[in-house]
Amino acid sequence: MNLFSKHETRRRLLRGMPEADLLSSHVAHWFQSPQGEAVLKAEKEVVHRALEKLFGYHILQLGFSEEHSLIEQSPVGHKIIFSPSLRAGSTRAVASNEALPLINDSIDIVVIHHALDFAENSHRVLREATRVLRPGGHMLILGFNPYSCWGFWKLFKRKRNIPWRGKFISKGRVSDWLKLLDLHIDSISYGLHFMPLKMSNVLKRAESLENFGNKLHSPLGGAYIIHCIKQSMPVTPILQKWRPLRARPSVMPAAENVRAKIKIH
Repeated sequence: MNLFSKHETRRRLLRGMPEADLLSSHVAHWFQSPQGEAVLKAEKEVVHRALEKLFGYHILQLGFSEEHSLIEQSPVGHKIIFSPSLRAGSTRAVASNEALPLINDSIDIVVIHHALDFAENSHRVLREATRVLRPGGHMLILGFNPYSCWGFWKLFKRKRNIPWRGKFISKGRVSDWLKLLDLHIDSISYGLHFMPLKMSNVLKRAESLENFGNKLHSPLGGAYIIHCIKQSMPVTPILQKWRPLRARPSVMPAAENVRAKIKIH
């Protein structure tokens, strides 16, 4: 391990953030828990409704759990999900969300599944996602809503556990970032309208509470889903304004010629 890696590891530990491989394992383990499964099911419903209207050739999901896909029902043929770290048994390519091995303007749809909540540098993740998204392409951002019962619950939970160790970035702050990156917000919806409890009787009612919250269009859901579009810069040709050139007379005008003859006579 070089000196930079040692400092990076120490900085993560001081902030309470584990190594990337440990973090991805923690997130994947939480999504397999009863509470995580309820969250994933609710988010899949919202994302599926948005993706069924979007088409293209390539769709990319960014997150910290490659086993849990939100894009499998997308009509887009080529689906890309990178593994955030080298894990035993995983067949996916390994790539950091902050440095994607993709060329500029190559992806039609990007789904950011809580990648901003758990990233070391959330703004860098968003910049990378914008870089690979083609002009006119669509981006869906899922993040935990700090202004909800989930955000309120986070104040009393141990920050070492998932999902409470996440940043819970407000949609207002994310919206400011999107404006700087020339991403136009098309719509904002909410999910996770059930209480963030692990009790089985609460989780059994999660689906009915989700349906009720969606009908009310409540902005107090534990997660927001921002749908934005990358602005395409129109190419307007700049035509140079040419000033007409005055023709220089090569012979004397006829009137002048007649006037000269009259003077002679």
